[in-house]
Amino acid sequence: MKSGCLGGARPAGVLPAMAMASVNINELPENILLELFTHVPARQLLLRCRPVCSLWRDLIDLTTLWKRKCLREGFITEDWDQPVADWKIFYFLRSLHRNLLRNPCAEDDLRSWQIDCNGGDEWKVESLPGAHGTNFPDPRVKKYFVTSYGLCLKSQLVDLKAHGYWEELLDLVRPDIVVKDWFAARADCGCSYHLRVKLTSADYIVLASYEPPPVTIPQWSDAAWTEVSHTFSDYPPGVRHILFQHGGKDTQFWAGWYGPRVTNSSVTVSYKPKNPEPPVAQPETLSRPRQEAARSPSPPGHHRA
Repeated sequence: MKSGCLGGARPAGVLPAMAMASVNINELPENILLELFTHVPARQLLLRCRPVCSLWRDLIDLTTLWKRKCLREGFITEDWDQPVADWKIFYFLRSLHRNLLRNPCAEDDLRSWQIDCNGGDEWKVESLPGAHGTNFPDPRVKKYFVTSYGLCLKSQLVDLKAHGYWEELLDLVRPDIVVKDWFAARADCGCSYHLRVKLTSADYIVLASYEPPPVTIPQWSDAAWTEVSHTFSDYPPGVRHILFQHGGKDTQFWAGWYGPRVTNSSVTVSYKPKNPEPPVAQPETLSRPRQEAARSPSPPGHHRA
């Protein structure tokens, strides 16, 4: 029996012409493309995807995309109502947000700290609450650094670029730099606590600083832990390093470790809340996002198409 071409089985390996035709991803609805982009790592979006074509560029520049990515990463909640001037910058600052100081709670002895002054019986690490001390407000903190009868100072130098903050972001946005430290005295001995923080340029020129007067705590205090906090805002352009230094000494000149205790220090870079911009005449839509990208600082290697 003769088999006809139309009624016979299709030879192996032969696909319909439609299946063999190349499929253009840009034929997908733009809301689907936008959803796909929410799953792409942020830096790859800007470095690899954004330069592909004008459609991808415009979609990747949409506020909607970065707000969705913030929601997906847990940076905001569904009921978020705080104003955000630039969602792309907000996303990157939230993704980079962490304590830039290493070993802040003495869990790793004195490692990661530069010892600048080691007077008396030198720096030491003790466990909370310590003799004539009190528990720390956060039960997760188990240890502290303690000073002696001679001045004890230690420091860390934070390299902001090494932590992922690029020059354009630091110079144009100038996000808030928040510094916090905790100190306490022994109840049976007076002490003096010192703190110094400097923002410096790449070649270590001081551009801004915070150095409050030393805090003197008298003998027979309640030994309560005290937090000190300072926020650097609107500092000069050019900041590349943060020098954090703290310490002190006791005021009785007793042998041993009777000076101020310090722990849970932190240096963080935070998004600076701003009032929202006035609404523009033409609203942003998904049908044809052809509005020009806002001039927001871009991560390293991101060149505007």
